[in-house]
Amino acid sequence: MLQAQKSITEVIEKDIRPALMSHGGGIEFVSYDEKEKKVFVRLTGACGGCPFARETLRFQVENVLKGRFPDAVKSVESVD
Repeated sequence: MLQAQKSITEVIEKDIRPALMSHGGGIEFVSYDEKEKKVFVRLTGACGGCPFARETLRFQVENVLKGRFPDAVKSVESVD
């Protein structure tokens, strides 16, 4: 596993997932494209069908990851 991917996964597990779980949602790491600097995740639980899922992805997930890993993360995308 790439070091960047490992670090990204740790932040998702330790910081982002608990915040989403407090609202009945969840998140799963799917993959990381090192070349494109994209993180792919799956929103689950209440987040999976929430009309605000796009905002959650951008403001809670992408901003955290871009802030922590500015050289490794350019975007975060949700997959089904």
